[in-house]
Amino acid sequence: MTPATVLLLLFLAGPIGYCVWIAFTDAQLTGASGARFIGLDNFRRAFADPDFRGAVWLTLVFTLVSAVIGQNTLGLALAGLMRAASRPVRTVTGALVITAWVLPEVVAAFLLYAFFRREGTLNAVLDWLHLPSQNWLFTLPILAVSFANVWRGTAFSMLIYSAALSSVPREVTEAAEVDGAGGVRRLWHVTLPMIRRSIGTNLMLNTLSTLSVFGLIWAMTRGGPGNRSQTLPVFMYDQAFVKSLIGYGTAVALLLLLVGALFSVVYLRLLKADV
Repeated sequence: MTPATVLLLLFLAGPIGYCVWIAFTDAQLTGASGARFIGLDNFRRAFADPDFRGAVWLTLVFTLVSAVIGQNTLGLALAGLMRAASRPVRTVTGALVITAWVLPEVVAAFLLYAFFRREGTLNAVLDWLHLPSQNWLFTLPILAVSFANVWRGTAFSMLIYSAALSSVPREVTEAAEVDGAGGVRRLWHVTLPMIRRSIGTNLMLNTLSTLSVFGLIWAMTRGGPGNRSQTLPVFMYDQAFVKSLIGYGTAVALLLLLVGALFSVVYLRLLKADV
């Protein structure tokens, strides 16, 4: 265990410890060369900053819509449909969904930007159907980036649930069908309880990865218009590297790390309760 422990201390605990120190200073990229210890001032500033509170709210909306609801539900639906589909359909559907997952984040962001922009694909289809169109990246930016994250990340949930559903004995679902249970009742009372640990694991991993999404949002909207799609990672980057407030930006990063830790504790306790 010694080599692994050394690597973790060097590349994980070391940078985190340095970030903790920077968060309690007034370090900047420009101006004074030194960093002065200022205690909890950066954290007080964050909680008093309406832009920070707005970023927290948008982060929760983005995580709930795109990870907890979007990727989780769509991934389960696709896994269930693929299990009942023919082999050619499973092959084509799996390839299409996984392609979106393996695309570089910037490429995926450009594709979704082209889809949602005022002259983009979505509005072209709506105009062809004689339906009202709009500038989605201006009117509904947080929903647009949420949809982009769902499109890009659903493949992971689909793979998790495909493996989980394959472990559900067909004899159990067939017995429930013989007893008169319909499709919805079989799903709710038989299938979901049997894969609940996979659901909890998938929710935890999706939530943690979505909390840290930066490149997708930055490439599509840069947190705009205004601050209407500025989640905590974008807010942190803006403060640290655009406004050069490294100390304040690092404090926000620690708060984001704390949010992720709280979600992890909740999910782990739920998983432990299922044992």
